[in-house]
Amino acid sequence: MPLFDSHCHLEDAAFDADRGAVIARARAAGVRGMMTVGTDVESSRRAAAIAAAEPGVFAAVGIHPHDARLASEAALKELQDLALHPRVRAWGEIGLDFHYLHSPQDLQEKWLERQLAAAAEGGLPVIFHERASRGRFLSIVRAAPPPAGAVVHCFSGTADELEGYLELGFLIGITGRITFPGRGAALRELVRRIPPDRLLVETDAPWLTPDPERKGQPRNEPARVAGVLLRLAAARDEDPGELARRVTENACRLFGIDGLADPEPFG
Repeated sequence: MPLFDSHCHLEDAAFDADRGAVIARARAAGVRGMMTVGTDVESSRRAAAIAAAEPGVFAAVGIHPHDARLASEAALKELQDLALHPRVRAWGEIGLDFHYLHSPQDLQEKWLERQLAAAAEGGLPVIFHERASRGRFLSIVRAAPPPAGAVVHCFSGTADELEGYLELGFLIGITGRITFPGRGAALRELVRRIPPDRLLVETDAPWLTPDPERKGQPRNEPARVAGVLLRLAAARDEDPGELARRVTENACRLFGIDGLADPEPFG
């Protein structure tokens, strides 16, 4: 099954010791594409450099809502410069997270709006993070929907939230959460409502390792996106091969990827 891991963090320090081997295992497992996603300026730099060096790897740049307190106009300008590289195909992950409030709500909202404008200016699709925003996230993105499209990463919301995202034309990213016996039950029901052209599969590696691997191997990696795909296919009662083809096409369409070409030099 050709697969595209639409959201991972290959730039994370968890992969510093064996990043090349992790990417090789993903390719051996049929993962033809990987989107490595920045969460601040430094991780976005690393993501862009990895994408520039590795065939089939693409990058997203952005400031995560947890780090909104560290954002600045200079940081935004550097991200805009990084986004000019042809291997950078998305802006993210950005959004709102009021569950932990690592950054104040007003700063999260300010930098979500500023980054939405930057993504629109650069013609890039957006990778969204949302948690416990009590409708505020939907209110902001309804006022400024990304012209190049978007995906709601690691969806685990309500039926009403799902309907709101679908009305806006967003794609929905499904992670290893769908394999969790208890916490994944509601998600396994909701994924039946998602049209096939709106689905993506992702690992969020090094986090959210699918069951049963997470019990003994807590670090996730892109090769395990196949396990997400298989559980998603079972929940939707679909052929895994056909679903794999569809979600890979969806990722390539969203991120503007015409085939999986060799990387171009960065810098």
